[in-house]
Amino acid sequence: MIDLFQPYEFAGHRLGNRIVMAPMTRARRPDYVADAETAFYYRQRASAGLIVSEGTPVSPEGQGYINVPGIWSGDQVAGWRLVTDAVHEEGGAIFAQLWHVGRMSHVSLQPNGGQPVSSTAKPARDPRSQAFVFLDDGSTGMVEPSVPRPLETGEVARVVEDFVRGARNAREAGFDGIELHAANGYLFEQFLNPVLNDRTDRYGGSVENRTRIVLESIDAMIAAIGSERVGIRLAPFNQQFDMPVYDDGGETYLFLARELAKRQIAYVHLNDNWAAGRSVIDDAFLRRFRDAFDGTLILAGSMTIERARRLVNDGLIDLPAFGQPFIANPDLVARLRDDAPLATPDRDTWYGGGSTGYTDYPALTSKLTAV
Repeated sequence: MIDLFQPYEFAGHRLGNRIVMAPMTRARRPDYVADAETAFYYRQRASAGLIVSEGTPVSPEGQGYINVPGIWSGDQVAGWRLVTDAVHEEGGAIFAQLWHVGRMSHVSLQPNGGQPVSSTAKPARDPRSQAFVFLDDGSTGMVEPSVPRPLETGEVARVVEDFVRGARNAREAGFDGIELHAANGYLFEQFLNPVLNDRTDRYGGSVENRTRIVLESIDAMIAAIGSERVGIRLAPFNQQFDMPVYDDGGETYLFLARELAKRQIAYVHLNDNWAAGRSVIDDAFLRRFRDAFDGTLILAGSMTIERARRLVNDGLIDLPAFGQPFIANPDLVARLRDDAPLATPDRDTWYGGGSTGYTDYPALTSKLTAV
C-alpha cells in the first residue's frame, strides 16, 4: 500500500508527500504584483508536497481577469520571490503556472483596447464563459468575453517567446519549475480543439498541427530552463468555457502524451473537468495515457482522499491534486492524514477582496502569524 503522506521524488525534485495543491485564481493583487500577503497565503499551505501557483499571465495580452499577479516584469519577479522564499522556508516546493487565456478575455484588459487573440475568431458565448473586469462604475464583475481575432501565423513565435520569458522569470523568482497551462478552455486548448480551431495554416487541421504551438512552447522552455523544470496541465474531454465536444477517443491527448514522453518533462497534470455531474476522465483513459506517458502523472478534479488512494495504489496516477479544499483548509495535508473534518470555503470571497476568505481560514493548529 502506497502511503500518500510519505516523500515522493521525480525529475530531481523531492516532495515531502504526494498531495498537490492545484492552481486557483484568487484575484487579490490590484497592481498585478504578488506581495507579502500573497506569500503568507502560500506559506500557510506549504505543507502540500507540491504547490502549483495560481495561473500567472506571461503578458498583458494573456490576461482575462483583473488583479491576478503576472510574471512579465521585474517588479512581478520580485513579488513572486517573496512567495517562493516563504514556501521554501516551510520545506515546500512550488511550480509557477504560466497562463495565456486567449479568447477568454475582454478588450478592457487588452493593450490599447485591442481584441483578445485565439486560434479562431469564434467567441466564447455560453453563460459560464466570463472575464473578470472593472465595470463602468468602478466596481468589479464578470462580463462576456470580447470577440477574438485569430493569431497570424507569424505571431505564434511571439507568444512562444512570451512563455520562454515567463519560464526564465519564474526561475529568477525562485520557482522550482513551471507548469504550462494548456487546459480549461484557454489559449492552448483553443488550438487543440479541432472543432474550435478552424485554421488552415500549420497550426490547424491535423493533430500534428493543432498540437504544434504546445510542443513549440514546451521545446523552447526546455531549452531555456531544462526539461526537469517543465510540466504541463491538460484537460481531455473538457467542455468548460464553451469548448465544443468532439469525439476522437482522446487521441489528441494520447498523441501529446507520446510527444511529451519523448521530451522527458517533469510531469503531466490532468484536470478532470466534470460535466453533468460526472467525471470525464475514467480509469480506462488513464491507463491509455499511462501507457503513452511514463513520467509523473498528476490528476485534479473533485478529488477525495478515497479516490486519491485508489488511483495511486492502482498505478493510474502518481500524485493527486486538490484545489478548493485548500482554500478553507490551509493545513489540508494534516486534515487528510488525520481524517479530520474539512472546513467549507465561502464562494463569495473566492475572487477579489482582502484577507477575508484568503488568509483568515484557521488551521487546526498553527504557529504562523498573519501579515
